[in-house]
Amino acid sequence: MRHFPAFIDLHGRRALVVGAGSVAARKIVLLERSGALITVVAPQAEAPILEAAAAGRLIHWSREFRAEDLDGATIVVVATPRRALNRWIAKLCDARGVPVNVVDDAAASRFIVPAIVDRDPVLVAVSTGGASPVLARRLRERLEAALPVELGRLALWLASLRRAARRLRDGSARRRFYEALIDGPAARRLLQGDRRGADRLAARALADDAGGPPPMGEVLLVGAGPGDPELLTLKALRALQDADVILHDRLVSDEVLELARRDALRIPVGKTGGGRSTSQEAINALLIEHARLGRRVVRLKGGDPFVFGRGGEELEALAGAGIRTRVIPGITAALGAAAAAAIPLTHRDCAHEVSFVTAQSGDASCEPDWRALAAAGRTVVFYMGTARIAHIAAMLVAHGAPATRPVALIAAATRDSQRIVTGSLHDIHDRAMRAGGAVSPALLVVGEVVSLHQRLETTQTVLARELAAIA
Repeated sequence: MRHFPAFIDLHGRRALVVGAGSVAARKIVLLERSGALITVVAPQAEAPILEAAAAGRLIHWSREFRAEDLDGATIVVVATPRRALNRWIAKLCDARGVPVNVVDDAAASRFIVPAIVDRDPVLVAVSTGGASPVLARRLRERLEAALPVELGRLALWLASLRRAARRLRDGSARRRFYEALIDGPAARRLLQGDRRGADRLAARALADDAGGPPPMGEVLLVGAGPGDPELLTLKALRALQDADVILHDRLVSDEVLELARRDALRIPVGKTGGGRSTSQEAINALLIEHARLGRRVVRLKGGDPFVFGRGGEELEALAGAGIRTRVIPGITAALGAAAAAAIPLTHRDCAHEVSFVTAQSGDASCEPDWRALAAAGRTVVFYMGTARIAHIAAMLVAHGAPATRPVALIAAATRDSQRIVTGSLHDIHDRAMRAGGAVSPALLVVGEVVSLHQRLETTQTVLARELAAIA
């Protein structure tokens, strides 16, 4: 992030604009809406600027820029056609510590003017850091279409409730009160023009929240999907943005965590085979503790909470403690990895069954039914098996699977760092080691369906060579 996003209060403060052409005129319109005291310096000016000066909305000095013009300026916008002059003014601003925007010269600017969606007092700013103003405008157009014109009226109504909301017990209660208004029927009533109906609903919510003991919190068991943040469900996204506390596994990607509410307490509770881990008992205790404090707790898991995510154990512990719990499923890792690698888990020609198997279990002596997993016509996906690839392959072959059965190892599925190693039961361990070793998180997919990825990979390689030869 090169530019720090901030909104500057310019009401009653001096803004200096150097230049008075059409570009400067557009900047002046924005500055006028902010309530700034505008001074324009330019020997000649466009008609709209002259009209604004004649009406007393700004001051126009009809001459060349002087260094002392910067005295008392809060911000400076430079929009002359002379690059050398623009750069000189920018250096003077830097020396004085005055923020400057040089139009069409990002390198000389200390702030940029974003594309704006104005729903006063709601203001949405979109910036590409100067990389593509056209893209910023296109994004603004989409936001303009999505945000109701009455949004500003909603913001002002919520502000009018601030004094009444102070009687709620704490900041968390006030935040939940406003969330209930925004997400519920009160906001819809107001946007539809029914102010009285909205006020009645707000008064009822205040009366319900102001009395009685603090409400018990809740826990949401949320699936974060295989890693790509765009595969997060809408319900999961809402849960992350409403959470007070987030307990997350190490398999949850940083990109997904970036979507969470900024001030939520984040507690890493990952488990690492042979390394530092948080016990399941400690995780259960943390969930119960924070919920009893009235907090909205998200237990964020890679993939899906109920597919080797120990969500069932947590659900039992929370139910036993009387904690309200909801489950928000996610795209499980097997589905995400298979899709990312173009491997269908079922295929009418070669795979009529799918088995999801964990290579680790609570009981070290517990082994899966290898004979069933080795049978033909089945796809088997092994979770948490990267450290046991050789053992898995050997056991399948020993129980009847051909050593030539295709296998794929998919690491960091759906992410930019995704890696896919293919082979057979005979050589997958060696291939994985030659590719840099078994990387976690990774899944092992065993079955004839893997051959589709191998054929696709071969076709793409041949096509790339042909295109290179043509070029």
